[in-house]
Amino acid sequence: MALLFQIMKKVALITGGARGIGRAIALELAENQYDIVINYLSSKQAAAELKEMIQSRYGLR
Repeated sequence: MALLFQIMKKVALITGGARGIGRAIALELAENQYDIVINYLSSKQAAAELKEMIQSRYGLR
């Protein structure tokens, strides 16, 4: 069972994650090796830019 937890990745779902506090939380979690799911209502471009930044800087999904 311990091996299973070592293999599993950490994933965070952040609502309102494209801008402001949500963006800061997404970046902090990415620094700690969490894969990030960014939910947004109207900030599609900001979410896309954050996605690219996280992928290139941390190599995460």
